[in-house]
Order: sequence, then C-alpha cells, then structure tokens
Amino acid sequence: MKERAAGGRTAEPFLKVMRPLVEAYFAFVRVDDRHIRGMGLTSSQFDVVATLGNTRGMTCREITERTLVTKGTLTGVLDRLEERGILERAPAKDDRRSLLVRLTAKGDGVFRRTFPAQIAHLKPYFDRALTSREMKTLGELLLKLKASFDTESGKGDRT
Repeated sequence: MKERAAGGRTAEPFLKVMRPLVEAYFAFVRVDDRHIRGMGLTSSQFDVVATLGNTRGMTCREITERTLVTKGTLTGVLDRLEERGILERAPAKDDRRSLLVRLTAKGDGVFRRTFPAQIAHLKPYFDRALTSREMKTLGELLLKLKASFDTESGKGDRT
C-alpha cells in the first residue's frame, strides 16, 4: 500500500529503500577500497586476483563474467598486473586463439596474503550489523533486486 507524501502525492515504497541502499553501498566501498589500497592494489586489481586465486587460470571473457570489472577496464587492469609480475597471459591449450590469464607464483603470494586479509577486515562489519539469518535473507533479496534490473538491461551487460 502506498503512503501519502507531503503535498498529497503518493510516496512510492521503493523510495524508502533507495537511499539506504546507496548509502550502504558507498560506505562499503569506502571501507573496502581503503583497505585494498593499503595492500597495494586497486579494487579492480584485487577483484581479478581474488577471482584467479585457486584456479588454473581463465580467459578474459570468464574474468569479465566473474568479476565486477567491465570489459573496457579489464585490459588495463591486466596490463598493470602483468607489469608487476602478478599474472601472465598465455595461449589457451585447447584454443590457441584465446588467452589464458593466470597468477604467477608472485601473484599466488599476493592472493594468499590479500584475500584472507580482506575477508578478515570486512567480516566484523557484517557480523556486528546482521545475524547469519539476516545475511542470508539480505543476500537473497539483493539478488532478487539485481535480477529485476538484469531483465531490463540485458543479463551480464556491464559495458
């Protein structure tokens, strides 16, 4: 049921969700980004390293599908990580037209150092605000909301 706003207009219920959702997102990004930068990576670089960790590597397409890094940004992120010796690109064995991106030994060390540190850094923020059941419910609700946007914009289109 819609509530009446000032001036007799109908207040849409989603308006009461939008601002707290965006504020929570910005607060998360601020805390997340500061810690990641303190470990010598950008958020996009960390996303790629965390995604490649404990794998034999992925194609650029797979990385784009599994991270929050857009196709347009991915090449530059990979270039910078490769320059630092954190990852390497090699022809895929099963399809030499595709490149396989994988962590180097140095990159595996970066993953093993940064991934657990980032999890440990973020966990208390969630634990003090939400119960396990609330986190499960929130996760389900956020995925449901995301799906409603995906149907409009085309699923997976992040360019």
